[in-house]
Amino acid sequence: MELISKIRSHLQSIKNKKVSLEELEAIAQPCTYEEFSRLILELETAGILQIVQRSGRTVKPPFLAYQYSVQKSHFMQDMHKDIHRVRLQLSPLINLDAYYSLTSSIWEEDRPFIERIDAYLKNNTLPSIPAPEPERSFELVADEKWITEKQGKELLTRIGVWDKLLILPVDDPLMFAVNPYGLAGAVHKHLIVENKTTYQALLQVLPDVPFATLIFGGGYRVTKSIELLPMQLPLRDAAHEFYYFGDIDKEGIHIWHLFNERVLALFGKPASPALPFYRACLSRESASGKENQRDNEQALEAFVSHFTEQEQMIIKRCLTAGGYFPQEILPTHELCTIWRKTAWIT
Repeated sequence: MELISKIRSHLQSIKNKKVSLEELEAIAQPCTYEEFSRLILELETAGILQIVQRSGRTVKPPFLAYQYSVQKSHFMQDMHKDIHRVRLQLSPLINLDAYYSLTSSIWEEDRPFIERIDAYLKNNTLPSIPAPEPERSFELVADEKWITEKQGKELLTRIGVWDKLLILPVDDPLMFAVNPYGLAGAVHKHLIVENKTTYQALLQVLPDVPFATLIFGGGYRVTKSIELLPMQLPLRDAAHEFYYFGDIDKEGIHIWHLFNERVLALFGKPASPALPFYRACLSRESASGKENQRDNEQALEAFVSHFTEQEQMIIKRCLTAGGYFPQEILPTHELCTIWRKTAWIT
């Protein structure tokens, strides 16, 4: 990057409206003082840098100011002219309107990728067959991670082509263990547990319970990956029942609530809290340390509606005090006993 572009880029990116001569010199290294002075005077003449009079000037010619005010409006004017010029050369499918209200640094960062998208659109017809995100990402910019990990989706949405490129999201797989003895009935039961420790503990008795699967939720991940159950466990004419067991804290209850809504939309039946496990937790002393979790009244009310009034009071009092009941409060032998000896009927 040539020196003037380097300094301009720095001036665009800084949050402060003022910049010291010392800071500019550090950015300009390793040029000579004469070269540096000439560039600063160019920026003064262009109106990008304005002298802060009270800061004084150097005693060495050409008497630069010790501090300057950065006039960022000049950058915006230049950027808008550049956007207008570029848009005349692009595919009509690309819309640059969003950039007029964004910073010039975003425009400069996105522009090389916009040019690649433009080349793709000019050399190819719009796709007629959907493709996974990494595949389409590599087609567009020769980087399979650009869409998912480098804000590629945001850029494609910004320029109005995301929906036109038929891009399929690639979700994390649903992680579960299958009980072949639980697949015989017309209704298949599934127990989702939030944490690894509980999953590992219950895995040993999976063959002894009337459940088709034991699913590791992994926090919020399961609220999305549950969509893959019919593909990963393709059972014809299967009906499903879901039971969820997570931590009794604000976040755990929120996860259940989101999961419940997703399951209801996908399978037409809600996900019941696995009450025998939750009630065993409530029989213990709560732990402390969740004072900073966010409240979600809708999720809490939906969750506690499954419990007795006394249990509701215990849960709310605990959460209000910043307490919680972790799944790990129940030892392995108790978890296994509860799962095996409960009549799981909704």
